[in-house]
Amino acid sequence: MSAAPLVGYSSSGSEDESVDGRQTRPEDGSHRRGQSPLPRQRFPVPDSVLNMFPGTEEGPEDDSTKHGGRVRTFPHERGNWATHVYVPYEAKEEFLDLLDVLLPHAQTYVPRLVRMEAFHLSLSQSVVLRHHWILPFVQALKARMASFQRFFFTANQVKIYTNQEKTRTFIGLEVTSGHAQFLDLVSEVDRVMEEFDLTTFYQDPSFHLSLAWCVGDARLQLEGQCLQELQVNFQGRSTERTEL
Repeated sequence: MSAAPLVGYSSSGSEDESVDGRQTRPEDGSHRRGQSPLPRQRFPVPDSVLNMFPGTEEGPEDDSTKHGGRVRTFPHERGNWATHVYVPYEAKEEFLDLLDVLLPHAQTYVPRLVRMEAFHLSLSQSVVLRHHWILPFVQALKARMASFQRFFFTANQVKIYTNQEKTRTFIGLEVTSGHAQFLDLVSEVDRVMEEFDLTTFYQDPSFHLSLAWCVGDARLQLEGQCLQELQVNFQGRSTERTEL
């Protein structure tokens, strides 16, 4: 699929072309030979128009209150796309019932915890792609993943995680079987990352499903007694293997 260019460039051979794209000819009466053309008057842009585009020179305003308090891990730049490779997880009723038990208990320790809107298992860190890299990047991933077969995994160990910047905390279920298969997937994803000179995944990853999150580093409140109680609440419940 072809895309129209975002920026148009004039041909270097069009030296007779004026700045507005129209060619000037001696006979068109635009100015007489030997006389300088009249200067064009530039009118000021009304304030009402300028105010429609606040901060265009400095870049878009980054208001964390519009994103649940989350803070960017890297600054926004026009033409850059934040990218994350992951395996989506379709939550079943048993999984959601488990979450309804664990989250209210964890909120007694950290009330600001909120439930994840969607569930997944990460296979990469967040990286930045230029727009024209997106299609070849996706094609390379598909080629690398084409030979993989479906497999089962189990996630039944409650753990507390933070992002690298310690600006967000997560309650997750760690994968306890199927780890080797996820490592194989990551190995192929890392090869694609290296092709595009991007950051590869962690050396010793802990594959997990995040259940809930909050802003800030809440490990002190969640680890220890809270974590033990969450694991006890989890025990005794049926944990079916999940097919990927």
